[in-house]
Amino acid sequence: MRRFGFVALVTVVLLGSAAMVYAGNGKTPPGWNGNSNKYTAISVANPNNPADVSATLVREKTPDAVLAQHLKALNGCDWNGLMRQYPDSYELRLPGGVVVKGRTEAAATFAGFVKMPADGGLCGITFTEISRQVTAGTLAVTWEANAPFLAEPYQGADAYITDDGLLVSMVSTFDGTELKFKP
Repeated sequence: MRRFGFVALVTVVLLGSAAMVYAGNGKTPPGWNGNSNKYTAISVANPNNPADVSATLVREKTPDAVLAQHLKALNGCDWNGLMRQYPDSYELRLPGGVVVKGRTEAAATFAGFVKMPADGGLCGITFTEISRQVTAGTLAVTWEANAPFLAEPYQGADAYITDDGLLVSMVSTFDGTELKFKP
């Protein structure tokens, strides 16, 4: 009986260790690709250009790829690139208890990030990752934002919650009122 207990303990420790190593490696988490029918996308128009419409979701292979696509689209002022990741159930939590819910509200929120600065937008801002922690489908990232129109860099952090190749939720410290613009 002692031998069985020892074998069981060793098995649990090894499985637990493997799970911890796997969770932090940025690869596809177990069960991550099992929700293809769970996420849908209504058609939404870009508030900056109503002829620009997003109606499809494009899934990435890993949480790392979801984040890479998000940053590429954000830094490239690519509204469609951003919207292709947000399902109808998307939620963004911002400072002050603000919650952006769904594709329509996300479309409006991110329209400001892709609008030119002369028109009151933030196109041209570049978010650079400083550090990252990965746990299953969630990436916690500390970042720095810079732009030619900013007087100083702005730092913050986001938690990107991914599932089935999509960005299903986000928690962000970004507060546009704290940006310091050049005169």
